Amino acid sequence: MRGGWRRTLRRLWSRLFGLAKGDVILCDHCRLNYGNACARPERPNAVSCEDFIAK
Repeated sequence: MRGGWRRTLRRLWSRLFGLAKGDVILCDHCRLNYGNACARPERPNAVSCEDFIAK
């Protein structure tokens, strides 16, 4: 796992930068994005969510 921490850092940076810009859709990267697991009205286009769990 030579570049694992670099990849993780890059993902974190891009997610934070994207959230600051306001154009990242969280549902695409959420574990709850299937079937009836998420009942939030913002789904599938949420840019902020208290229940977000990264895949």
